[in-house]
Amino acid sequence: MSQYELDARRILCPMPVIRTQDKVATLSPGDELVVTCTDPGALNDIPAWCRINGHTVLNTEQKDDEVIITLKVGEA
Repeated sequence: MSQYELDARRILCPMPVIRTQDKVATLSPGDELVVTCTDPGALNDIPAWCRINGHTVLNTEQKDDEVIITLKVGEA
């Protein structure tokens, strides 16, 4: 398992989800991805995308104007 980071700051919906999807496509099952966004909609959008696509949200947090979502890549 490896951990990766994705900077999705200063982009608006639906781009944080699309960038997350593109990054996850390059990762292996079990890898973790930490996505940092400034779009508050990502707090709902990325976890919903994870549920639909078989990935697990490990943690969500809000710090100031940032949303930080940690997810675990599921099986392809």
